[in-house]
Amino acid sequence: MKFESPAGRNPIDQGRVVGVAQPRIDGPLKVSGLAPYSHEYHAEAPGVAYGVMLGAGIGKGRITAIDTSAAEAAPGVLLVLTYKNAPRQFDIGHAPPGSPAPKKGEKPGRHNAPQLQGPAIKHFDQSVALVVAESFEQARAAAQLVHVSYAAAPGKFDLAAEKQHGTVPEDAPDSVVGDFDAAFAAAPTTVDVTYTTPDQAHSMMEPQASMARWDGDTLTLWTSHQIVHWAVDGVAGTLGIPTDKVRVISAYVGGGFGSKLMIYGDPILAALAARQLGRPVKVALTRPQIYNHTSHRPATIQRLRLGADSNGKLLAIGHDVWCGNQPGGEPEKAADQTKLLYAGANRLLRTRQTLLDLPLGASMRAPGEAVGLLALECAMDELAEKLGIDPIELRIRNDTRYDPEKGPERPFSTRQLVECLRTGAERFGWSRRDPVPGKVRDGRWLIGYGVAAAIRNNLTVASGARVRLGGDGVLTIQTQMTDIGTGSYTILAQIGAEMLGLPIDKVRVELGDSSFPQAAGSGGSWGANSSGAGLFYACRNLRDAIAAKAGYNSTDVQFADGRISANGHSRSLAEIAGHDGIAAEGKVEFGDLTKQYAQAAFGAHFAEVAVDSITCEVRVRRMLSVCAAGRIINPQTARSQCLGGMAMGIGAALMEDQIVDTRFGYFVNHDLAEYHVPVHADIPDMEVIFLDELDDKSSPIKAKGVGELGICGVGAAVANAVHNATGARIRDYPLTLDRIMAKITVPAVA
Repeated sequence: MKFESPAGRNPIDQGRVVGVAQPRIDGPLKVSGLAPYSHEYHAEAPGVAYGVMLGAGIGKGRITAIDTSAAEAAPGVLLVLTYKNAPRQFDIGHAPPGSPAPKKGEKPGRHNAPQLQGPAIKHFDQSVALVVAESFEQARAAAQLVHVSYAAAPGKFDLAAEKQHGTVPEDAPDSVVGDFDAAFAAAPTTVDVTYTTPDQAHSMMEPQASMARWDGDTLTLWTSHQIVHWAVDGVAGTLGIPTDKVRVISAYVGGGFGSKLMIYGDPILAALAARQLGRPVKVALTRPQIYNHTSHRPATIQRLRLGADSNGKLLAIGHDVWCGNQPGGEPEKAADQTKLLYAGANRLLRTRQTLLDLPLGASMRAPGEAVGLLALECAMDELAEKLGIDPIELRIRNDTRYDPEKGPERPFSTRQLVECLRTGAERFGWSRRDPVPGKVRDGRWLIGYGVAAAIRNNLTVASGARVRLGGDGVLTIQTQMTDIGTGSYTILAQIGAEMLGLPIDKVRVELGDSSFPQAAGSGGSWGANSSGAGLFYACRNLRDAIAAKAGYNSTDVQFADGRISANGHSRSLAEIAGHDGIAAEGKVEFGDLTKQYAQAAFGAHFAEVAVDSITCEVRVRRMLSVCAAGRIINPQTARSQCLGGMAMGIGAALMEDQIVDTRFGYFVNHDLAEYHVPVHADIPDMEVIFLDELDDKSSPIKAKGVGELGICGVGAAVANAVHNATGARIRDYPLTLDRIMAKITVPAVA
């Protein structure tokens, strides 16, 4: 079904199950350890062997010699793969038979990830060998016996040093509206500031891990991946086999944050070894390999130029972004949110990407907005301070009801940014904020308040589902949609229950299997809304089939309490389904409503911090997020998503920093001991408020994405609070105590 006109009233609007807080139905399996992750399937793979990947010890160059003899002679070793004996694979540009035609602008084979294809080293921890043995311990020990010699070559590992070589990315052209240069030069008040954000790591709990089993020429792959059909395309494309010969299962994914939108060494190496050995093989990446072998959020350099009149109305908005990546890698589109967030007639947004030899940069939670708002929302605070206007008031004065680039012909479908700011200000106690930095103390602690706006573009993706009502009255839902810890099992159960008038315990959800109808998967905050819309249409088709079998007119029926009713007659759904049950499928495809209406979720974040006036240590005391993100399908899981995003935003502001050794091209702090992320003790008090909102232009279920909105702007709110506490305006993230100490303007003793 094509969604191409605003949604009218439908069964989802009943709100009996949808919109009600519901504990995650997969929770008992998770806490009891019974939810199988990709490395934990055992009965499905008798005689499994274990592979350990060895990564390159240089960031750029080539292998000059590789000696595997000691490893091959080690106890339990079954196979050692290197570029000398690995089968041929295919890079980008090759799509196997059975692959869907690339969409406009897509490159065939864009998910491919060939391994061990030659002596050239493109980045640190690139796979150089796979050792397979009877046990993991034997494989791990033998991997240390592989001796590799390298000829290192000069590499480009420093974004600042390579910045001037940046070019315009294909998918991030310059955005020019009006005459920015003239408007900025004439503006009565301006700010011209540069912010930097470092490389950041996903640091999800479950590592990338895969198990491969061949049955004849068909590969079954249990792997940790966020989008199942992308995994199928990537594995099939890399191996050069038809997509219908690959089955991918990702029933439970232990976090991803974007790192599992791609495939890396584990699924490909497991598949190659399993085919050669004729037995299943498991490969899991170690924690250090996750940081250097897989992807990360690339560093940025961002220049913000804002010009305003005396009343704070923006006259000129300029946002320049510099980022770097491997050849073919995506840019970090940190200026994207600046297209939509504030009004302003004259605009200049530019991205320049330079080639770097660091490990691949790719999507990480809220790509673009997460780091773009770290700069934009602090620059807005700097402008507010220069104008002598309250930061909330400045943002309200620059609100817009339509796309600032396209004009009134593209209004927002919904936009409650002002309501988020005002609601948050009242609930947080913003009126107690002293605008003069360093004026509020609690003993030796300096207290500051900060605010930032939040925006996340609303994305939708075609998605399908299969549903079956059994004779026991249980509705079974099958879809490729994944659950990466976000609550997909639960919200899809709620939608199914609402549509069929069933209690949620009469719904069974099966996810993450490529044999199910293709679905959006988890990424870009499109998962819940898109997969929910696909399920909506599948359930609507099932309702019609049930009504037809019952002999009722489908337009007059009601589904409630496990029964179907019409014209004073009522029958049990279980009775109608009978022994054979009733099944249906449905799919949503999205029309051009996103062209007609600007669609985004909005929010406002508030932070109170305490900064030790002597040591400059920062403590976040409390945070509040107010969000307007369409229909909230499950307030409990949505709140959890926002809390996680807030924690990540605090981490980005205060501690997260993948430190590059620019001599050798690798991330030095490549484990959870040295790459610091927030823990419970770092964040004592967080609150989330959802504003009532339905977006009938977004989907038939009138929802939007919320998972990534929770991080957008959080770090800027913390940074603005640190400035309010100390007078220190830090433009290089993270805000570590040494950086604050160098710029603090408030004396240690009052």
